Amino acid sequence: MTNHITTKWLGEMAFESNNPSGLNLKIDAGPDSGGKGEGLRPKALMLSALAGCSGLDVASLIKKMKLEVDDFSIETIANLTDEHPKYYDSVTIEYHFHGADLKEGKLKKAVDLSVEKYCGVMEMFRKFAKLEIKTIFHHK
Repeated sequence: MTNHITTKWLGEMAFESNNPSGLNLKIDAGPDSGGKGEGLRPKALMLSALAGCSGLDVASLIKKMKLEVDDFSIETIANLTDEHPKYYDSVTIEYHFHGADLKEGKLKKAVDLSVEKYCGVMEMFRKFAKLEIKTIFHHK
């Protein structure tokens, strides 16, 4: 299967990229780099893609396992190298679960399945960054 994305220059430092979902995405540099800051930053988008990919896995498993979770968020904290080309050499991914009746073992298994088996973006990140995974439970 092939993914084909078209990214069109809008002038100055702005671009618009399409997506198989039918929704478009604007990318722009910040004012410090000659842009207007009216779009998303490419490297940060990679972190959103990572969290989104894994989050979809975990949400699907929460549903399949019939787990009670009031709230779920993913914090993605990445270290950027100093030298050009700058890239993420280490990434910490924190899975935060909130609820009154959190089944910690099953939620940990859902995270592990995403991290180790299902998430393709995670596998791509593994090729260039050291990953640290944390699962944090907030009981109500």
